Amino acid sequence: MDPFKIVKKLKNSSLEEIRVRGSQAFSIYSEKVGLKRIDISDAEFISILDKNFLGDNLRIEDIKKAFFLHSDKFFFRSFSDKQATLEAFRGLNPQIRAFFIERAEMILAGKVSLLGYESLNFGEPINWHYEPISGIHIPLKPWHSFDELDTRETGDKKIVWELNRHQHFFTLGVAYWLTKDEIFAETFVKHLVSWMEQNPPGMGINWLSSLESAFRLISWIWAFHFFKDSTAFSPEIFLKALKFLYFHGYRIETYLSTFYSPNTHLTGEAVGLYYLGTQMPFLSESERWRKLGEDILIEQIDKQIWDDGVYFEQSSWYARYTADFYLHFLILSSIFGKRSFPARLNARVQQLFDFLMYITRPDGSTPLIGDDDGGKMLPLSDRQPDDFRPSLATAAVFFNRPDYKFVAADAV
Repeated sequence: MDPFKIVKKLKNSSLEEIRVRGSQAFSIYSEKVGLKRIDISDAEFISILDKNFLGDNLRIEDIKKAFFLHSDKFFFRSFSDKQATLEAFRGLNPQIRAFFIERAEMILAGKVSLLGYESLNFGEPINWHYEPISGIHIPLKPWHSFDELDTRETGDKKIVWELNRHQHFFTLGVAYWLTKDEIFAETFVKHLVSWMEQNPPGMGINWLSSLESAFRLISWIWAFHFFKDSTAFSPEIFLKALKFLYFHGYRIETYLSTFYSPNTHLTGEAVGLYYLGTQMPFLSESERWRKLGEDILIEQIDKQIWDDGVYFEQSSWYARYTADFYLHFLILSSIFGKRSFPARLNARVQQLFDFLMYITRPDGSTPLIGDDDGGKMLPLSDRQPDDFRPSLATAAVFFNRPDYKFVAADAV
């Protein structure tokens, strides 16, 4: 890079930006030369777990049990009362149930529909580094050695990243609950294990983005709840996955998009840290990650959402992303209850939902204003991508807003 450009950039940067960017650059250098070790053994990982939470003489079975005992109190209520959730789901339009089961059966064959592409074939077993449109197999090398703009090496990496968000685990989970067919749980475990085998910490395109790491860890935590009763999801596999979640947390915290991309990248990463901090209390960094996630989301609320409820990048798609990020945060924080937040947080998030409500057309679609990436925080419904009513439906319940419910109609 031109040294004059570097000097000019530094001259226009705050001391905090210089500190953060310098720290991240040093972390990359430390990984390159081996000063910072990323991977650790299972035994080493167990040794750094919080004994105050788990107690001494840990068995792997006890760690998994402790996670679910905690999450029964502090995760979404739909998982703690499985029977009521299933009854509610069976009361929906049969086409919704058929949609999830059909998609799940496609996944069994290694075919995933994403970003407008139907039944993309990533192989069987799935190759987590394969971009099927161009046919490129992305090399396995340290994440920091990629030129992320070089499509000759990565193809359209957005397609690869979308698969590696593992949001299809949700689809498998719904199908598993509806059918009780172990094949869906076995496929989840097969995908989870193969991903960990193909993606050693710090290696490959799937460790390049902190935001993608946040999406993936959220998908994993949801999946754990869907498959907790399956014998295929053994305590040994849970422990290995837990260790990988620890690496995800490290990756996000070390390489936050504070100055690189302080938009939905930063808030999405903060929600990921909040998920880890509230749902994994036996990780030694959980309290720090929870507080860091909270601080970012509170500090960013007035920057991300303007007084009129419009998302600051003036994109309707990213407005929906932001609404979902903050809604998940508020719901989990209302359950976790360790900290009270400024009243303006709830008010500002509702202003954003007001905006989404007012731009919703009678048929449920929304105008796509500005740019979009085609993704969602979680695929919680079968609606079209430009139909934001499922988010409004959840917000209607949480904020007790009948006007949101009226616009959301029968969306769930």
